[in-house]
Amino acid sequence: MPITTGAAKTHRASLRKRVFNTRRKNTMGDVVKKMRKLVAAGSVKEAQELMPTAQKAIDKAAKRGVIKENTAARKKSRLSALVKKAS
Repeated sequence: MPITTGAAKTHRASLRKRVFNTRRKNTMGDVVKKMRKLVAAGSVKEAQELMPTAQKAIDKAAKRGVIKENTAARKKSRLSALVKKAS
């Protein structure tokens, strides 16, 4: 439990931010998972069409601090390599 009023206010703010952070992380994970499933199923064309959406979700997560910049770069690189290898 927070001791001071300032700490209580910060705690409330962090709980509000947590909602947005988890939403952004889940969105990113869903898109990445969908791309991997498409590649595994052999739908490379659909995976290529989904690539900009995945990159956007990853970049937004990195921008907001949900994931680190290097993690975002690694995820984008591995996804593009996966799609390239499958085509």
